[in-house]
Amino acid sequence: MTETLLFFKAADTLHIDAKQVVATIRLLDEGGTVPFIARYRKEVTGSLDEVAIAQIRDEISRLRELEKRRTFVLKSIEEQGKLSEDLKEKILDAETLSTLEDLYLPYKPKRRTKATMAKEKGLEPLAHLILLQQNTSLEEEAGAYISTEKGVSSTADALQGARDIIAEIVSENALAREQTRNLFKQKATIKSRVVRGKEEDGAKFSDYFEWEEPLSSCPSHRLLAMRRGEKEDFLFLDIKPPEEDALDLLHRIFVKAKNTCSEQIVLAIEDGYGRLLQPSIEAEMRSHTKEWADEKAIEVFAQNIRELLLASPLGQKAILAIDPGIRTGCKVVALDKQGKLLADAVIYPQQKKVEAENIVLAFCAKYLVEAIAIGNGTAGRETETFIRAIDVLPKEIAVIMVNESGASIYSASEVAREEFPDKDITVRGAVSIGRRLADPLAELVKIDPKSIGVGQYQHDVDQAKLKNKLDEVVSSCVNAVGVELNTASKELLTYVSGLNSRLAQNIITYRNEHGAFKNRLDLKEISGLGEKTFEQCAGFLRINKSDNPLDKSAVHPESYRVVEQMATDIKCTVSDLLGNKELRKQIKITNYVSDTIGLPTLKDIVNELEKPGRDPRKEFELFSFTEGVNSPNDLREGMKLPGIVTNVTNFGAFVDVGVHQDGLVHISHLADTFVDDPNKIVKVHQQVTVTVLEVDLKRNRISLSMKGNPNTPAATPSSSKKTPNYDANDMQSALAALKSKFAK
Repeated sequence: MTETLLFFKAADTLHIDAKQVVATIRLLDEGGTVPFIARYRKEVTGSLDEVAIAQIRDEISRLRELEKRRTFVLKSIEEQGKLSEDLKEKILDAETLSTLEDLYLPYKPKRRTKATMAKEKGLEPLAHLILLQQNTSLEEEAGAYISTEKGVSSTADALQGARDIIAEIVSENALAREQTRNLFKQKATIKSRVVRGKEEDGAKFSDYFEWEEPLSSCPSHRLLAMRRGEKEDFLFLDIKPPEEDALDLLHRIFVKAKNTCSEQIVLAIEDGYGRLLQPSIEAEMRSHTKEWADEKAIEVFAQNIRELLLASPLGQKAILAIDPGIRTGCKVVALDKQGKLLADAVIYPQQKKVEAENIVLAFCAKYLVEAIAIGNGTAGRETETFIRAIDVLPKEIAVIMVNESGASIYSASEVAREEFPDKDITVRGAVSIGRRLADPLAELVKIDPKSIGVGQYQHDVDQAKLKNKLDEVVSSCVNAVGVELNTASKELLTYVSGLNSRLAQNIITYRNEHGAFKNRLDLKEISGLGEKTFEQCAGFLRINKSDNPLDKSAVHPESYRVVEQMATDIKCTVSDLLGNKELRKQIKITNYVSDTIGLPTLKDIVNELEKPGRDPRKEFELFSFTEGVNSPNDLREGMKLPGIVTNVTNFGAFVDVGVHQDGLVHISHLADTFVDDPNKIVKVHQQVTVTVLEVDLKRNRISLSMKGNPNTPAATPSSSKKTPNYDANDMQSALAALKSKFAK
């Protein structure tokens, strides 16, 4: 199949215009990234979004791999001298890999089987004679193959060998495999049972000790759970359709008469199905359903990661960050507005309360702290209670609990060691907590997404596919927000369109040696960063203090001349356009349409001029857990509590209500109406109100419900409110007494 035909095939499958597919693939093949194509090549693709572009990329990749395999199969069979015109036509018409492999199976080199041994004994002609199903004296025909030299001692041996050959023919027949595969899809059941003697050790899989359901309706999370139980040797797992249905369809294909030959075929079918065909298709279905379940789990993980990465940033504030601890104390760090570590200390709120209060107040006074970030791990709520109880702490200072999942991973990483070589991991962890509050995206990119803890069976899915998907999501988020070139970390720069780890390091090195970038064109001085890479990355990199005002916007340098022409035409400067709404109203974008720039890009440019470098993330909202509810022991059935969604799965959502143990809102309790997809109702980091249904202290499980609670965006918990606007003068006044007290 030619490339052109592949494009049309992809267009038909995805229901996207063929011209858009062709244009998109051309851009991808030329080295374009998905974020760049979606943002800056709308005229070429017909304004396809990132999802559609990625679908085109993946479908073309699949079709190209299919063509590569088709070419190999044709060549292999042809070299064997067995490629008939009919077989060639079937191979060329095969639209799926499974169909192609079914056609290739009889010609595929294989290990020594019962059938090959029977052929070595010269019994293949007898097998083909039986397949003709003619009325004949089968005993007499079989007797002719008795040979002591070849190991055929009787007619029974001869017939057995012939049946072995027929059984393999049945199991390798393309039509038989296709129909059996369809039977599995329609009628197979998945059964699990406990391995004898493993009941106690495998208690976590007790729900599946005796479980059976149709494979077609088994949800992905349940399939992955049973497979994990099987992998850990606690469960036996079977996937089979009714055997009588399978044998019946094979009889219809192969049994054409009612005589002694057909009786042999029936026996061969029973053997071939049980020994060869059923295990083969079951293995296929295991692989197919695993891939399907992986895709579902990976998609859930990707959606959760996206929501977490795009969580609202507090912004550039002076932050006091606390990594809670009881025995070893709480690690306290002061960060400036850019996240730079200014000072650190250890406090012991339980053992040395007064001293701890004084240290907190001294830090707040000295560093004009605007917010206090507290990790939500062990002793987090106790630390929050301690901070809020400090009477003289200015009310203008927001106290915020921060999800610290993955902070310990960062603190022990090479990245953290390079940045803070003389600090221990607890100090690094506190820094990460504070920075995560200021800008979740910039901090979380330093951590392997799998360590953030918002997935569903993430350790059971295909790790390569998971990594590729999560990298793609992180890249999408980073490019959607944009990156400040003069402050971004290497890890953040790595995810910018067109860049990689090596180029990111080269940018950091250049910045360290030459100082801040003055404009985007300075990027061309970076070693290894050529014109194509500049094209891909420049629009996503911001320079807020550039000598060119457009450098702080998402307007691509390739469009600067158009903006400059707009300014010239209405007799003003580009800076005037950025700051004057009335001037922007005078722009008639249709006047600037050309062969290289169209209305979609021109509309994006005008929107960007209105709010240069706008942050697409939502405004930060303060949130507080219910006071006095700090552990599962404090929970009572019927309690209504504010909470934060920490993880969304196919079976429900986990919610943090401030007791160190997330509760589960099962999918059946997410709303007052039927819910088929939890992601339609809740997102990670969403603020919700929940009702406590049950608390199982022994199993450490909390069951929650969102039914009957105001969980729409317009009805967030009463404990949440907009972030206060910090006024430097008010803050300094509020801290004046403290600063005087702790001047020394």
